[in-house]
Amino acid sequence: MKIPIIFEDNHIIVVEKPVNIPSQQDESNDLDMLTLIKREIKDRYNKPGNVYLGLVHRLDRPAGGVMVFAKTSKAASRLSEQIRAGSFKKTYLAIAHGRFENHTGELKHHLIKDENTNIVNITDAKNKNSKPALLDYKVLEYIKGLCLVKINLLTGRPHQIRVQFSAIGHPLWGDQKYGEELTQPGEQLALWSSEIGLNHPVTKKDLFYISMPPAKNPWTIFTSLRQSLS
Repeated sequence: MKIPIIFEDNHIIVVEKPVNIPSQQDESNDLDMLTLIKREIKDRYNKPGNVYLGLVHRLDRPAGGVMVFAKTSKAASRLSEQIRAGSFKKTYLAIAHGRFENHTGELKHHLIKDENTNIVNITDAKNKNSKPALLDYKVLEYIKGLCLVKINLLTGRPHQIRVQFSAIGHPLWGDQKYGEELTQPGEQLALWSSEIGLNHPVTKKDLFYISMPPAKNPWTIFTSLRQSLS
C-alpha cells in the first residue's frame, strides 16, 4: 500500500493516513502506519538496516487524515515538546448527529480508559486515574439531521472527540463504538484530521498542512466542506 505523502525533508514526513489502518502495531497485527512508512523510506532511498521513524501523535484506527512523523530522534523530541506545550495545532472535521444547542462551544471532561476493553469513559475529576480532555468546536452546516463540525483538539486523549461528542448527545456518524444506537453496520467513522500546524523542529519555520476528507458519503452532502479548510 502506498501512503500519500504531503511533505518530506530530512527531519519530518507528513502523510495522509487512510482509514482503518492503525497508527502503530496493535493486537490485530495488521499493517500499521509506522511499518508502512518505514518500508517506503527504506525502499525509496535503498537504506540498509533499520529505518528510524518517530511516532509523535496518533489517529484512531477508523479515522483518517494528516499525520506527522519524525525521521530523527532530535525531531521526535522537539515535536513531542511542542505537543506538551500546546503549540502543535490539530484540527479535525467531523460529522455528528443532531442539532447543537450552541453552534460554538468548548467541551471539558475527564476521561479514563479501560485497557482491557479499549473503551474510554467520562469520569469524575476526582478520579486520580482520569485525564482532562479539552476541545473547542464550531458547527459549520446542518443537513438531513447531521452537522459538519470543525474541532480544535486542545488535548490528545484516546478516542477523545468521539467520547466527548457522544457524552453530549451528538455521537459521530459511523461510530461503531460510541454511537452504536445511531450507526448502521458498515458505516465508516466520519472523523478526519484536516489541519496540522507546527514549528519545524530544525528550521524553526511555522508549517501548516491540510488534508481533505474523501469524496464519499456522508462528506459529500455538505456544501461548505471545502471552504472549511484554512
